[in-house]
Amino acid sequence: MEKSNNLMMPVAVVIAGLIIGGAVMSTSDKGAPSRVAQAPSGNQPVPSQLSGSTDAVDPITDQDHIAGNPDAAVVVVEYSDFECPFCKRFHETMNQVIDEYGDNGDVAWVYRQFPIDQLHSKARLESNISECVADVGGNDAFWAFTNRFYELTPSNNQTDLDTVIPQILGEIGIDKLAVQSCVDSDKYATHIQDDVDNAAETGGRGTPWSIVIGPDGTTYPLSGAQPYAAVKQIIDLALSNK
Repeated sequence: MEKSNNLMMPVAVVIAGLIIGGAVMSTSDKGAPSRVAQAPSGNQPVPSQLSGSTDAVDPITDQDHIAGNPDAAVVVVEYSDFECPFCKRFHETMNQVIDEYGDNGDVAWVYRQFPIDQLHSKARLESNISECVADVGGNDAFWAFTNRFYELTPSNNQTDLDTVIPQILGEIGIDKLAVQSCVDSDKYATHIQDDVDNAAETGGRGTPWSIVIGPDGTTYPLSGAQPYAAVKQIIDLALSNK
């Protein structure tokens, strides 16, 4: 699917970019030094290249975690950290998006891993656990786990995993021993790192970092825990090219 991230975009896209405020359009500059970027409000910063292109977003596959219609006209790909307080807030916003657009199949939400190890030592393990929940219970189990995790946990690396994880697995009916065996095998280490690398490649400088993909392949950056109205503006703009 050919995408476009040309700086000579329609005026409507520019206006939408101003509305979302924190969204960052980046151009390719592979020689840029790696440092902690100045993240916009509502965004957890992460050391990464200051360059990148949203056109570099990896294609959606059956290995992705998808809420809504997999064949939706618009896809929101979110790169997220389970311990990021802004991700916790944005998760509620995205659930609201799916509530409004999911039933008619217009929008799908793809969740990808972006643990910030420098800030959240527990986040990569939590990413691993979520992948193993999906391995054991499938896509629905992944979303049940993820929704409940964000509901119960305080974020900022304060999660009591020994208490919370067994509670959630019990609530959603997932075999704890099967999940533990999967986690111990570390079978999803490469998958998680691939998500992290792709987030950086697309210009992700903090979490949550999202890319809205329109029906014509146009990509729109969405940086930080933007409010529902801002996310809706981008989605409606993308749908206008349906």
